[in-house]
Amino acid sequence: MFWRQSVLSCTTTLFAALALGLAGNVVAATPTTTSHTPATRAAPSDVWYEIFVRSWVDTNGDGIGDLNGVTAKLDYLQSLGVSGIWLMPINPSPSNHGYDVTDYYGINPQYGNMQDFEKLLAEAHKRGIKVIMDLVMNHSSDQHPWFRAALDPASKYRSWYQWSQPGTDLDAISATGTPAWHARGKQHYLGVFTGAMPDLDFDNPAVRQEMIRIGRYWLEKGVDGFRVDAVQHVYLDFKADTDNPQILAKNIAWLTQFRAGMDAVNPHAYIVGEVTQPSAEKLAPYFKPLSAVFDFPLAEKLIDSARQERNDGLDQLLGHIDTTYRATTGRSGVDAPFLSNHDQNRVMSQLDGNAEHMRMAAAMLLTLPGEPFIYYGEEIGMQGQKPDPDIRTPMRWHRATNAPGETTWRAGHDDPATSVEAQHGDPDSLLNFYTRLIHWRGQVSALRDGRLTPYRVDNKQVVAYRLDDASSHVLVTHNLSGTPQTITPDKTRSVRLQSKPGVTLRDGVLHLPAYSTVVLQ
Repeated sequence: MFWRQSVLSCTTTLFAALALGLAGNVVAATPTTTSHTPATRAAPSDVWYEIFVRSWVDTNGDGIGDLNGVTAKLDYLQSLGVSGIWLMPINPSPSNHGYDVTDYYGINPQYGNMQDFEKLLAEAHKRGIKVIMDLVMNHSSDQHPWFRAALDPASKYRSWYQWSQPGTDLDAISATGTPAWHARGKQHYLGVFTGAMPDLDFDNPAVRQEMIRIGRYWLEKGVDGFRVDAVQHVYLDFKADTDNPQILAKNIAWLTQFRAGMDAVNPHAYIVGEVTQPSAEKLAPYFKPLSAVFDFPLAEKLIDSARQERNDGLDQLLGHIDTTYRATTGRSGVDAPFLSNHDQNRVMSQLDGNAEHMRMAAAMLLTLPGEPFIYYGEEIGMQGQKPDPDIRTPMRWHRATNAPGETTWRAGHDDPATSVEAQHGDPDSLLNFYTRLIHWRGQVSALRDGRLTPYRVDNKQVVAYRLDDASSHVLVTHNLSGTPQTITPDKTRSVRLQSKPGVTLRDGVLHLPAYSTVVLQ
């Protein structure tokens, strides 16, 4: 009981600070920073937060989110407890999503300028928050000066892209299931995603050197790393090559070269790759050149387990993932788990709006070792289903959609309860729940980098696993169901953390309330 009172008191203090940001002029571009010295920083959570800048905060009244808006909400992110943010593409681009870059060294003018970005980096670092940015290396925009020049067969940029030759199968299907070749007059070029995104040719040393130069440029600016978009598709172009080991080897060889180039500037840069493969075995090779890859198979399993209220092999999958990645890297806590991102239906929509299932999905995610990622708005239960613009709608800060700072580039949801303002003062809100669990990770190091061992219980509505590191040894238990459950731990333990009141541990029997998470030590 003492622990629960302490956590609620701490959370109240955090949200009191958060509330100050809501009460005043939320569009202020330069928040005060005098109180954010290293001595006041919370322990790390190793949690990352994905931000679509366009939908985040608008500080100049044009309806579009901007970099100054990210700076203005750093105190919110600090109170939430995240250790880093991932910015979706901020380079100039003709699209609203930004994954077709026209200048790899520039800032999208709709988001601000380089001075705004440098200020964001400085303010984030003052708060102990790292910043990684999207690096779209597989392809450029068809409006990039490189590609426009490449349309001339005599241009030096011609060989920066891939063009059809006599005998090329122009009806070939790409690895993403779309047409691979696209016409421009009588010419055909490779574009694995769309014709607006022509693939760069990484067999060309000049392309490799330029991409390394780009990465170094941003690291020298102070960026802490990259989320590398579509990293497996640098060489995986065609559906027929999906399981080709030579293609995988070429991808790994290039990424190893890129990693070496980044190490020359910052050997601690965090580089996480988007690799959409169905198993830990197929993801593991990418851990050699990269810091981590996103765990798509686990995301699906976490959501299914929460929806079905059942441990149907989740614990075994978790153990298998840890063992596989440890064999590759020599250590635990390297995974990058998540629930959903900007390419998938939002978690709350996948769970049909069930708030308890959402909490359990979040509880499982945030008690796993590694560096979990949260998609913006997930912590307040935002919903959204494809097409893509409907899963990238404006973040809701206030009950009113026309309040200062709200982005209006696209219509968002109209439920005022799904807003930061509505939830920040409610100790039982989803936002409060996320904050509490993120801060758990600062209290127990094994939640961040412990070795995971599945813990078998004779109850399919409970999932449990041990986490062990040099300084802490805990048993994490989740009751996925809407009814109380019991388990019998194998040794004398005590309750360290609990998500709900009513947990008891008597005579060796742990009583778990409905939809609850307990950490035993």
